[in-house]
Order: sequence, then structure tokens, then C-alpha cells
Amino acid sequence: MKIAVSIFSFLAVLIGTVLFMQFQVYSDEVGSVDKGYNYSQEIEIVYRGESLDIRQHFKNLPKEELTIEWPRSSINPNCFIENEHSCARLSEDSKKFKEGETRAQSISYVIPLENGLQSRKLMKNVFASLKDGNVQFSTIHITTEQEIEGQWVTGIPLIGEQKLSLVNYSMFSGEGPVKDLFWQDGGFDLQNKIGALSIYSKTPLKPAFYEKLENVKFLSEEHLAVINGTNIDGMEGFRMLFLPDITVAKVQQKVIISQLETTYDFGESPHWLKEMVASFLTGEIFGSEKTKYISSTVTAQMTDEQLEEWRERLREMEGEALNVESLDALLSEVLGASTKFLTMNAQLDKRYPFLYNDPREIYVNLKKQSDVQVILKDAEVLYSADSLLKHLGYDVSIGENGYYVTSETRAFRFPNDPGFYVFNQRRYNTVSLPIKQVAGQYFIEESWLQRLFLVEINKSSNRLTITEPGN
Repeated sequence: MKIAVSIFSFLAVLIGTVLFMQFQVYSDEVGSVDKGYNYSQEIEIVYRGESLDIRQHFKNLPKEELTIEWPRSSINPNCFIENEHSCARLSEDSKKFKEGETRAQSISYVIPLENGLQSRKLMKNVFASLKDGNVQFSTIHITTEQEIEGQWVTGIPLIGEQKLSLVNYSMFSGEGPVKDLFWQDGGFDLQNKIGALSIYSKTPLKPAFYEKLENVKFLSEEHLAVINGTNIDGMEGFRMLFLPDITVAKVQQKVIISQLETTYDFGESPHWLKEMVASFLTGEIFGSEKTKYISSTVTAQMTDEQLEEWRERLREMEGEALNVESLDALLSEVLGASTKFLTMNAQLDKRYPFLYNDPREIYVNLKKQSDVQVILKDAEVLYSADSLLKHLGYDVSIGENGYYVTSETRAFRFPNDPGFYVFNQRRYNTVSLPIKQVAGQYFIEESWLQRLFLVEINKSSNRLTITEPGN
């Protein structure tokens, strides 16, 4: 018993030191609700048979009214009376902290665990939070009965563990929020800590793995737990990365993509776009074959100065929404000419070549048409044939003998073989191709468009007008 008391005394001093330091660091960064605010938290967790009993202490709170977001799975939300002021601001319905000067408040709740504590079970969104608030620092204490042996993972650094006569105790502490919990039995342990990464594994990893990992360039210093294995639900955890058959390459890719997703809002963007941004920010191209093609192709269009500007502009967009359209716009600014390279590669399964496009509005017979593309390829101006010719009143189709364009009085066939075209059943020899394919799409060259379809093309600084006779 004396040993247990001594250990708890030591831990109490350690905890007090950590909390004092975090208070000193973050107490000046409280802010206000209108501007967004910061707070820190300390969470005590006790596993009791079929549930997690949780006490959560919010610290460095602003004086405004704050909305509590309870975990959906929680029951018995209540005040936790730590001292005479610890519940002074909690509303009667336990939904808010009322306006007040008290900067620390405490609550308690229970998270039921169906089938009890299960090994390799990822417990999602088990903690309360404050609406519109940012957690600057978290400290977590976890206690289980002595016979329950296993490793807890929270996503923030493990500070220490103790096996006592009646209980097992773990403490975690670090910057940022915590949302999920993971537990695994059977010799699963923290193997090493490399920079901002904690590596958990059932089997030790070779020294060469850690040596290579130390040389990997990541995007931020936010701590992540890397778990050599899977969870039984196959889900991703907040600040936890599950990697079966772990390798340095897998860690590099998974960690960097995870860091990007917390830095930028990619929405529904394709995965290769994230890999492309990561490749430019780290200076090392990696990912799928499509990512490598796109990244190397973009790089080939740039001077060294443009490449550095591109990287800097990407860094400046932290916190903003990124998608193929916004990055095409940014890329066009850096290159000084308009391109839809990323957009077109997102729309097509096959590779789309790097092309410049005419950004001007396009009018056909005085009507604005947004589906007509104008691109520059091999020093030729090409117009998207399907959409443009339909706006000019023609039907288009692809047949066994080529590309067909027809109206009531005119019929064209552009064969797959070069050298001629057919107009109203008469063959005409050519030196150049009127109709060309680019990544599976049909385009018509500008001078042939004027010659064969009798249109007039007028160009101004912001508008391109295509007009048929009589319009």
C-alpha cells in the first residue's frame, strides 16, 4: 500500500507540473466566442465492466455562454463536483455553460460498451467538446482493474503507465484534441517514438525501420499514433493511423495525407489530388501512377522560380478548400496562362495531356455556351467538336468508318485514317486533319472549322464569338 501511495504521489506531482505548464502556455490564448476560442482539457476515464465512466474538466474557458456537445453514445450527463465552482456555469438542462467568470468547469458521463472492453475495438467520438472551440492541450488518465492488461492508444503521447496492486493506470498528455480511444491486449505495446509519431506494435520493428523513418520529411509536428495492425471495424481513427504490415513508405504516405486532411479542406476531391499536393509540399513525388504522372507533368511546365511560387501559394492556402477547379485557377496564375489540366484528369479515367485553354467566354450565334472548350495543342487552336457542332445545328456520331457530322442539307465523314474527308458523298484530299482526338475527345481545328462550317470567329479580350451566316 505504501508503494502504491508513493507512486500515486509521484504521478500527482507529474500531472500537476504538466497542467501548470499547459496553463501558463495557453491561458493567454483564450480568445472569445465571436472570434473563436481556445481551451484545454483534462479527462479521467475509469473502465467499469460494461462502460467507461468519464470525468471531463474544461479549463481556460472564455466568459461567454458555451454550448456543450455531448457524445451521442453517452448517458447520465451530469455535473462533476470537484470544488464549489466546478459546476457554477452548467445550465439546468446540462446543454450549456452559462456566461460567467469561472474559467474551469467539470462534467461527468458514461459511455456504455456493448460486450464490454474488446481488444482491437476503436471507440469513436467518446468525448464531449465545446461548440466552436479549439482544444489546445489535452491530458488523459485511464484506469482499469488490475486483471485487465493491454495497451491504450489516444492519439496524443503516452507519458507513463503503472501496474498497481488493484488497478492499471495510463497517462497521456499533449497538444490538441482527442476524440477516439483504442485498446488492444496480447503484448501490444508502444515500441518507439520518432519525432511526432508514436509507433505501436505487437512485435518489435527492426532498427533500420526507425533509422529510415527519421529521415522522412513530414508536414507538421502534430502528434499521431501509428498502429502496426488493424481494428476490428476497419475504421480510421482521429490522430490514429492503422497500417497492417507496416513499412516506411506506408507510414510516409498515410501520415502526410492525414496531415494534409487536417490542414486543407479537400471535400470530395479525388485521392490523387491530395497525393499531388503532398508531393509538391514535401518535394518528393509519391503515390499512385496517376499522381506521379500529374505531378511530374505539372513540374515539367514550370521554371524553378514558378515551382517555388507554386509551393508557396499552396502553403498560403492552408485552411481553405482545395479542389481541382481552385488548383487549376492557382496553377494558371503561376504559369501566366489558363489550363484545366487537373479538372480534365479528374473527369477522365485515362491520362489527359497538359494543355492550355482559352479562358474567354464563348458565344455561339450570340448565345453563351459553357460546354465548348478551346484548347491550344501543337501550335493549333482546337474546338471541342461534339458540343460546338451541336450548337451549330448538326448531329454528330461515331461510326465504323469515322466521325460523322450531319444536318438536313450537309453531311460530313471524317475517317479514322488521315488524308481525306467526305462531304455530301464526295471525297476531298487533305494534308492536315480537320478532326483530331485528344484523350478520347474529338476536336476540330480552327481554320477547318471556318472553312467547312462557314462560320465567322470574332475575338475580343474577354469574349470569343462564333457566328454562322445569317445570324
